[in-house]
Amino acid sequence: MAARVRSGGPRGRCRRPTGRVHYSRCARDNRVVATPTSTADTLNDALLREIAGKGGIKRYPAQAILINEGDSSDSIYILLSGRVKVYSTNPEGKEVVITTHGAGEYIGELSLDGGVRSASVMTLEPTTCSVVSGSSLREFIAAHPDFASHLIRKLIRSVRQATESVKSLALEDVYARVVRLLTDLSDPMPDGQRRVRERLTQQGIADRIGASREMVSRIFKDLSAGGYIGQDNGHIVVVKKLPTAW
Repeated sequence: MAARVRSGGPRGRCRRPTGRVHYSRCARDNRVVATPTSTADTLNDALLREIAGKGGIKRYPAQAILINEGDSSDSIYILLSGRVKVYSTNPEGKEVVITTHGAGEYIGELSLDGGVRSASVMTLEPTTCSVVSGSSLREFIAAHPDFASHLIRKLIRSVRQATESVKSLALEDVYARVVRLLTDLSDPMPDGQRRVRERLTQQGIADRIGASREMVSRIFKDLSAGGYIGQDNGHIVVVKKLPTAW
């Protein structure tokens, strides 16, 4: 049955996405884990099983730190279940979220150059990983050109995203950055609405776009009052095309 979207404008209907979920069996502990339908950063099932078998399985609760910015470790983390955020903080405690990753993806590959960790990583929910050492990763890359190709494409996407982020911070106002984030993180639905894949709080949005929660709250209050956005089971839904300016 369709879920009803709550918004400040006319009430509409929002159907849940029907994306398929694939299941794979972890090579180390014979445990079945769910991985989402393949995306640009998601490993296919065969590669996921093979590289996961090169590491040790570790389980983490929500809010656990996997990587600290400035550390010199070189392991990568293959996400078998759960979700993590990649972020950076300053001495005053201000935080910016760089990106998030989910099951079937991997984090920590920038340590391949021998440098220190460029950002921190924290679990957003209970998460299971296969932790692969740097030496095992290098051997795997040499023996698996398909993984090497995937890694190169992922690094290229990261550079593109970093470039877009710098441009956005320098050239766009907060409202434009909110619109960009909602567009990037949402999927179109048959009824023309868009549903954000993650459950985002206003503070979480502020952390991602380099703005204050108060400013984001003001923008969302106006968008909700105008019937532009709503909520569906904790997910933001863009009910209709957002205004070009605020």
